[in-house]
Amino acid sequence: MGWEWARLRVSPVYYGLGIPRGDGSPVITIPGFMGSDIYLTEFRMWLSRIGYRGVASRVGRNFDCLQKTGERLLDSVDQAYSKYRRPVHLIGHSLGGLLARSVAGIVPDKIASVTTMGSPIRAIHAHPTVIGLSELVREAVQLKQDEEQSNPDCFSGKCSCKVVESVRNPFPKDLPVRAIYTKTDGVVLWEVCKDENPDNNIE
Repeated sequence: MGWEWARLRVSPVYYGLGIPRGDGSPVITIPGFMGSDIYLTEFRMWLSRIGYRGVASRVGRNFDCLQKTGERLLDSVDQAYSKYRRPVHLIGHSLGGLLARSVAGIVPDKIASVTTMGSPIRAIHAHPTVIGLSELVREAVQLKQDEEQSNPDCFSGKCSCKVVESVRNPFPKDLPVRAIYTKTDGVVLWEVCKDENPDNNIE
């Protein structure tokens, strides 16, 4: 990790050299499972350097009920759309990519594009350690939901909330979408991180 950190800072790309300039559009970055906006701070700064407006998702730590997390992301999209008066680009890492695709399906008129990075957009196939951790989180979320007398299927494959239903529905055809994946992904099976349209995939 230290070697990659150092290499990043001597790369011309890091400073925006040779990179096509953005048009000032807002770009919301969405963290992966168990992550928060903090680890994507440098990414947002880079987006700002190349001419976009990096915006935090404000979803908090990404391990809550998907409906609640999705609603917080929808609020962030509404705020960015109103502030900059133009559609918003969404870039989601891992679980954040699923949230991005879900929100895009709910408010496609406010979305300019969706980019997923290492996101299991075709099926959930993750490392056993991650699956085990997600089960612990699921139990905690369900306990909290039970205390609030909410949906008992929350955070499960049977959940029928608006956010989960939107992920299951076909992605809006008119929205540009990119799926970035790496064959050395040690968390998610890389084959399920690819879009059905090969033209949309970037290795």
